[in-house]
Amino acid sequence: MLIQQNEKPINVPVINPGSIGKAPTTATGTIVLCPGQGAQHVGMGKAWAERSPAAAETFALADRLLGESLTDLCFQGPEEKLNRTDWAQVAIYVASVASFRGLRAAGQLGDVVAYAGLSLGEFTALHLAGAYSFEVGLELVRLRGRAMQEAAEAVPSGMVALIGADEPQARTLCDMVLTSLSAADQVLVPANFNAPGQVVISGTKRACERAIELATAQGLQAKPLAVAGAFHSPLMRPAAERLAAALDRVAWNPPAVPVLSNVTAAPHRSEDIDSIKRRLVEQLTHPVRWAESVEWMLRQVPDGRYVELAPNKVLAGLMRRIDRKRRVDNFAEPPA
Repeated sequence: MLIQQNEKPINVPVINPGSIGKAPTTATGTIVLCPGQGAQHVGMGKAWAERSPAAAETFALADRLLGESLTDLCFQGPEEKLNRTDWAQVAIYVASVASFRGLRAAGQLGDVVAYAGLSLGEFTALHLAGAYSFEVGLELVRLRGRAMQEAAEAVPSGMVALIGADEPQARTLCDMVLTSLSAADQVLVPANFNAPGQVVISGTKRACERAIELATAQGLQAKPLAVAGAFHSPLMRPAAERLAAALDRVAWNPPAVPVLSNVTAAPHRSEDIDSIKRRLVEQLTHPVRWAESVEWMLRQVPDGRYVELAPNKVLAGLMRRIDRKRRVDNFAEPPA
């Protein structure tokens, strides 16, 4: 079912306090950060596979489960295929888990007290916290990537990064754009609150083009993103419906460690699996509140150590915008 083009944007749901998980009970410990789509690059995970048997076995297992060589795609490309949503999400999930297993085998993690992942990375975080097996996570991420790719191809759409904007400015811009367009193009919503001064909006192709025009006139830097379509917007509803059905088919366990929700910027309630599944479905059509999630972690674990898994250094870069004093130990490659 395709969304009607004149449908009003969905608002962030009202959160019942009873649905929010408990905070870590310590001011110290390791917080593991799991990257999302956009972190992929040719060569990702190669150094880990070469230097860590645990990481190498993770890639080998993924190849066997997928029935083709994800390892070759990650290590050698082609870049065009790796950047496709249906492949990028699987590749990032496997590379992140491989680096985590390599770090754990080397005794580099310490006491993990929380996990957080940007969009796709939330699925990685839930697996690492014990919510489901590696195999189940791979199945879910593969379906999610395919469903999002197909939803993106159904309607010409995209995403635009607004540099220097805050949430009120982004919402005002979206409202201005929608009043100037025909009903067929009226989908444009804030999609990612990544860091102070970095907001991403998402919608139809014409709405994104008009947003760039109006943002530039307002003195904001607006940059179209190289993505398949309007992620975290109402245009992803068909993908959300497919994901909801898949989430109900797999085996779940309560996460053993708090995992942050992108929708609420607070931990999932570990014992409420139905709530976790709802939040994962909502994530496809609602904004990612990464900056607020990081601020929650900084408050609850003020002396925590932050570890970013492979691939790339995207989350370390966002942390510098959120709290310049906070160090993130990045493990895109194995420690020397």
